[in-house]
Amino acid sequence: MKYLCLIVFLAIVIAQNSSYLGVKAVSSDGFVSRKGVQFILNGKPFYANGFNAYWLAYEATDPTTRFKITYVFQNATIHGLTIARTWGFRDGGYRALQIAPGVYDEKTFQGLDFAIAEAKRLGIKMIITFVNNYSDFGGRKQYVDWAKTTGQNVSSDDDFYTNPLVKQYYKNHVKTMVNRVNTFTKVAYKDEPTIMGWELMNEPQCRADPSGKTLMAWINEMAPYVKSVDSKHLLSTGLEGFYGDSSPQRKSSLNPVAANVLGTDFIANHNLDAIDFASIHSYPDLWFPNLDEKSRLDFLRKWLVDHLEDAQNILRKPLILGEFGKPTNIPGYTQAQRDAVFNATFDTIYESAQKGGPAAGALFWHVISDGMTNFKDPLSIVLSENSTTVNIITEESRKLGLIGGKGKLSKKLKFK
Repeated sequence: MKYLCLIVFLAIVIAQNSSYLGVKAVSSDGFVSRKGVQFILNGKPFYANGFNAYWLAYEATDPTTRFKITYVFQNATIHGLTIARTWGFRDGGYRALQIAPGVYDEKTFQGLDFAIAEAKRLGIKMIITFVNNYSDFGGRKQYVDWAKTTGQNVSSDDDFYTNPLVKQYYKNHVKTMVNRVNTFTKVAYKDEPTIMGWELMNEPQCRADPSGKTLMAWINEMAPYVKSVDSKHLLSTGLEGFYGDSSPQRKSSLNPVAANVLGTDFIANHNLDAIDFASIHSYPDLWFPNLDEKSRLDFLRKWLVDHLEDAQNILRKPLILGEFGKPTNIPGYTQAQRDAVFNATFDTIYESAQKGGPAAGALFWHVISDGMTNFKDPLSIVLSENSTTVNIITEESRKLGLIGGKGKLSKKLKFK
């Protein structure tokens, strides 16, 4: 038992003092802001290599499983990761955050409180998403269902964007979130610099209006509203990055055919003052299942380069690749294929960042803690396994750190 305690103690020391193992710590106390196409933290450019962990609040709702959040964050800091993207919602269902419109489960909220407090303690920034496009964890469908029970004339999940009561439900949730006072830190979310920014929705879509006008109107209403109740934090859309009618050439050359009916528009949806940075996701394996591996890698590079070009020249804002990964259930999958996807992604991000371009970093989907079989899926990664993919992630942290002024990760540091 004494050896187990020693191991735990050393893990905490390493995570809290990243000067150990040759990593010089960076102060993360300030708010992340934007200057042109770069993020700024404490007066220096901030490059954000990170991860998705949508399960944080869910696991932290139970105090006996909160160690999983601590362990993942500790491992993240060891590997130089600086941002966690997570859900700020769970609408209805088991361990719901929002049980009914405006009614919240305090235990679940305290779970999110804990995740934010641990991120703060360990020097990780957070991007938090307000609602889901999909029915997983409630999403737009739950909001529409709630409205339907009050007698509202709604019939489609896409009524989420137009029904006045549903829109008010959303605004109320945003207001509740930003005004929440963390029970651990005693700081309101809107005043918490650990939170880097908010996303309006995870992968917003509106199939009812492929022209994009409905979703654009919703973003035009909701983005300024978020800024009106929280002026300190950055804001993005949560978009996948599919092009719309404002960019017909990009739409025809880059979009998967199925994306043309989703009613999104990468340029128009990000090209308003209340949106601070651009969001894209990348899953060529899922979008183009019939392409060979080389063709999917070629698409990945072009997808990133073209979006970065538009972020630089049209939007003039930073861009974060909010999700990417390589699923293990693709026919013929090998570890080398996953490594190739991570290398291609990080190399493209680094090339832009090195030139002072808009690429702020990439957040892989998704990290889990050791033994978390309930969240294990074909895209999950366990950092403590120190796979070749994890080695690539760590090296990217070193390279971005050298650009962003975060100090130096020793080149001798290896994770095997």
